[in-house]
Amino acid sequence: MAMWTGVQWTGTIGPKQTKRWFTWGWPVKRHVVWYLMPITVKKGAPELDWDVAVERATSSQSTYWITVKNLTSSTVKFEGRYAVLSS
Repeated sequence: MAMWTGVQWTGTIGPKQTKRWFTWGWPVKRHVVWYLMPITVKKGAPELDWDVAVERATSSQSTYWITVKNLTSSTVKFEGRYAVLSS
C-alpha cells in the first residue's frame, strides 16, 4: 500500500469563527484523510476543530467539504493537509 501527503491550502480563520473550504477532483477510488496544522505561533496551542464531508462530483471524482471551527479568541492561520492511501 502506498501513501502520500501534502498541503492543499493555507487558510486564516478569525476568533470563534466557522468557515467552510472545499477541494474537488479527487479520484473516488482513493481514501483521503484531511487534517489541519496550525501555523500561527502564539502562547498556548491554537485550537481548531474540523469536520469533513465527501460528495461524489462525477462517477470518477469526489469533492471534500472541510468545515473549520476556531475555538479560541485569536485569529489562527493553518494549513489544510491531506494523506492519500492507495492500494
